[in-house]
Amino acid sequence: MKSKKCSATIHPMDSKRLDLNLLVTLETLLVEQNVTKAAARLHLSQPAVSAQLHRLRHELDDQLLIPAQRGMTPTAKAIELLDPLRQALDQVRATVATHRNFDPAKAKLTVAIACTDYLQAAVIKPLVVELRTRAPGVRVALRNLDLPQLEAQMARGEVDLVLMTPQDARPSLRTRHLFDERYVLIGRCKHPRLRKGITVEEFARLEHVVVSLGGGGFVTPVDSALAALGYKRNAVLSAASFLFVPEIVSDSDFVALVPERLVRDRSNTLKVMDCPFPVEGFAVGMVWHERSQGHSGQRWIREAIASLINT
Repeated sequence: MKSKKCSATIHPMDSKRLDLNLLVTLETLLVEQNVTKAAARLHLSQPAVSAQLHRLRHELDDQLLIPAQRGMTPTAKAIELLDPLRQALDQVRATVATHRNFDPAKAKLTVAIACTDYLQAAVIKPLVVELRTRAPGVRVALRNLDLPQLEAQMARGEVDLVLMTPQDARPSLRTRHLFDERYVLIGRCKHPRLRKGITVEEFARLEHVVVSLGGGGFVTPVDSALAALGYKRNAVLSAASFLFVPEIVSDSDFVALVPERLVRDRSNTLKVMDCPFPVEGFAVGMVWHERSQGHSGQRWIREAIASLINT
C-alpha cells in the first residue's frame, strides 16, 4: 500500500481561528527568520510579534521557528507552509489592489444587472458594446427584475446593480437618478390615420397595442387619463414586452405608446410623434446595495452607465 504524502495544510477548523494579520506575520517571520527584523518590517513591536508567533504555534500545533545560532530556523512544517501561504497572500493582495485601483482595460469582473427588457435595449445594449472596447474583461449577467425579491437578491450578491424607477426602491438601498423618460406614440411610416395634429378622439379610435408587464392586461394609467377626457382606447393587443411592440407596429396599422429611448434609432421604419394629450412619464435610475458601494469595479460600472446616458 502506497503511503500518502503528508502536506502542511491549515485545516478548516484551524482557519476559522486564524486572522489575516496572523498569516501576514507568519509569512514575514518565515522570510526574515528573525523576530526583531520581522517586527521592523511589519511596523510592530517585538513583543507584539512574539505574541503573534505564540498564537500561531498554538493554532498550527507546531513550533514553526526554533532558536538558532543566528536568528531562527523554520521547522519542516513551516517550510512546507511558506510557498502556499505566499501564493494565497499574494492573491489577496492582488485582489485588494485591483479593487482599489480598478483598471478597466485589464480587470476581470462579472456584473449582474437586473432591469426590464426596455432598459436592456435602451441602456444595457450600448453599455455592453462599449465595454468590449473599454473593458473587454468585464462581463454582464442580465437578470429579470423581481421587485419583491430585489433587496434579498442584492444582499446575497445575486444582483449587483438594478436599473429601475428609484422611487420604487427600498430606503435601505442606494440610488442615483439617470434620466427622465417620456412616452411617444408610434406607428408605421405610411400609417393612413396617424398624422401630426391628431385629436384625442382620433387617437382613441386607433388600434392600440398595450404593454402589460404582468401579462394580459388591457388597462394602464393612460386609460385613466383618457377616461377623464371622456374617451376609451381601442386596445386590440396586450403585449408582455416592450421589445415586441415596434416590430408588430411596423408591420401593421397598430399604434402604441412606448418609452422614447426604445425607438430613438427607428425613425426610418416608424413614425414617432407626441401623444395628443399629456401622459405621465417615469424616472430611471441605478439602485445598488451597500455591499457594492466601496467596490471600485462596481463603482466604475456605475460611472460608465451614467456617462453613457449623458452622451
